[in-house]
Amino acid sequence: MAGAIASRMSFSSLKRKQPKTFTVRIVTMDAEMEFSCEVKWKGKDLFDLVCRTLGLRETWFFGLQYTIKDTVAWLKMDKKVLDHDVPTEEPVTFHFLAKFYPENAEEELVQEITQHLFFLQVKKQILDEKIYCPPEASVLLASYAVQAKYGDYDPSVHKRGFLAQEELLPKRVINLYQMTPEMWEERITAWYAEHRGRARDEAEMEYLKIAQDLEMYGVNYFAIKNKKGTELLLGVDALGLHIYDPENRLTPKISFPWNEIRNISYSDKEFTIKPLDKKIDVFKFNSSKLRVNKLILQLCIGNHDLFMRRRKADSLEVQQMKAQAREEKARKQMERQRLAREKQMREEAERTRDELERRLLQLKEEATMANEALMRSEETADLLAEKAQITEEEAKLLAQKAAEAEQEMQRIKATAIRTEEEKRLMEQKVLEAEMLALKMAEESERRAKEADQLKQDLQEARESERRAKQKLLEITSKSSYTPMNSSTTTLPADLPSFISESLSFDFKDTDMKRLSMEIEKEKVEYMEKSKHLQEQLNELKTEIEALKLKERETALDILHSENADRGNSKHNTIKKPQAQGRRPICI
Repeated sequence: MAGAIASRMSFSSLKRKQPKTFTVRIVTMDAEMEFSCEVKWKGKDLFDLVCRTLGLRETWFFGLQYTIKDTVAWLKMDKKVLDHDVPTEEPVTFHFLAKFYPENAEEELVQEITQHLFFLQVKKQILDEKIYCPPEASVLLASYAVQAKYGDYDPSVHKRGFLAQEELLPKRVINLYQMTPEMWEERITAWYAEHRGRARDEAEMEYLKIAQDLEMYGVNYFAIKNKKGTELLLGVDALGLHIYDPENRLTPKISFPWNEIRNISYSDKEFTIKPLDKKIDVFKFNSSKLRVNKLILQLCIGNHDLFMRRRKADSLEVQQMKAQAREEKARKQMERQRLAREKQMREEAERTRDELERRLLQLKEEATMANEALMRSEETADLLAEKAQITEEEAKLLAQKAAEAEQEMQRIKATAIRTEEEKRLMEQKVLEAEMLALKMAEESERRAKEADQLKQDLQEARESERRAKQKLLEITSKSSYTPMNSSTTTLPADLPSFISESLSFDFKDTDMKRLSMEIEKEKVEYMEKSKHLQEQLNELKTEIEALKLKERETALDILHSENADRGNSKHNTIKKPQAQGRRPICI
């Protein structure tokens, strides 16, 4: 009895000690996950769990986003999860997204998972038209997206219409031109075919390298008002703060790079930006919502910290990640080279096999033709032999008739009558008999010659039959010899053992020097490709310009065309306000 009571008490105590939990759903760009979280967990506990699950180490770019009353908010790391204004219904949903963007994706994004998540997010923003992208650049980006998904272009696999169900271009671009889906697919495929040999991570990085030069890439926009009450837009990104006209999100009216800002502060709803140069006036603006002000301040602090971090030496963790990434890249490159060699050998073996099969088929056809010729020769020889026999019998019969005629002539001569008439008649008969005998003799001679000719033809036919048999024997001996020889040459049986061999990598100094030289070579090639790429973009722009529907152009299309005509880009429009320094700010 006492034991039962003790066991019930221990069970109830264990039950009381179990922490209370709640369910959280995490939505990434390509997956959904659910976790059971303790009530006491802070935002950092949940965020670290998600990063560990994804295998993500470059955590400083990302955050957990949720929405409150149509306003975007981010989970704070030092605050309990349930202390945020999140919905009470379970599972509580958060979106794992990039909160801060790199200045240079190729240099800063080290892990492949980081690159992939940025690629998916930027691609969605371009397709949803949250980032403006000109038509020709949209086609190029679409070709890299196809390379990342489908691998190398293969005409036998990627046939016309294989992109029919893919969302690759913004609807604005599709509606702007009188072009059918087939015409767009043709132009995307033309560039897709040029990306042969690029792995998925390389294609995604090329996508990001092009996208990061778009004017609206990585910019968070907020509606603000200045002291005069004029409505403006504040843009916060990796380079600094930018002030825009509400109708023009591409070109800022003025910019404040992070390294030229001395202080940012806000009280209640008023923000103050103090430049380092004291001769430049302080810029103040107002935002209508307190939550928006907090979000602006979070983004300013985070982007400024990353801006300063980029200009310092890499931490030990980053150095370690970059070293591992270089080794992994080198390993993958060697692996790709090995696979390329194996693929080339396999293709050569298949070509040799096809050639041997074609040659074998040709030999079989030649053997069949030789057999048919041999059968025809045998039939001809039999016919000639039969005809020769008949001719020989006819010649014997004619010779017998000639002998009989000669006997008749002799008999007629021996029994010639005394009278002239009988003599004349007998002479006439003798003459006729002689003529008949002469004719019979000529006919016999002709038949004998014909028999000789037939015998000669028979001999030639048998000689032809002998040559045909000899040729057939040679063809048969070749067909039995050649495959054995070719098989020893191509060694198809050795391919599996070669493919299954394991490779060990030893990165010595010479290997790293060689890799460095290859990287330098790749940089030079990249500059040449960039020039070629710009030429291709201009060609495509010129090609599709005639199909543009001017009446469907948006305000951003017109602004982008004006910037392109003036030679303005994302970077030089940001630098222009800096050159106007040491003057009061007037917006």
